[in-house]
Amino acid sequence: MKARVYVTLRQGVLDPQGRAVLHALSSLGFDQVRDARIGKYVELEIADGPRDEAEKAVREMARRLLANPVIEDFRVEIPGEGEAR
Repeated sequence: MKARVYVTLRQGVLDPQGRAVLHALSSLGFDQVRDARIGKYVELEIADGPRDEAEKAVREMARRLLANPVIEDFRVEIPGEGEAR
């Protein structure tokens, strides 16, 4: 099964990469963009098993390795049956 982890900077944490993207978009004429924040997307292929156990394990992976809990938040998604994979 696939697990998706989205890691983003917490609100209030300076995002110089997001600022650079915002300025670049503006210089390309995309003035409608008001803010840009950069994050990480991690896709994991994990062994099949109970979905709640998989989600718990992936949350622990994110907490311990994939995200820096001091400055980043994360969100875990494990698509269910019939959802886009």
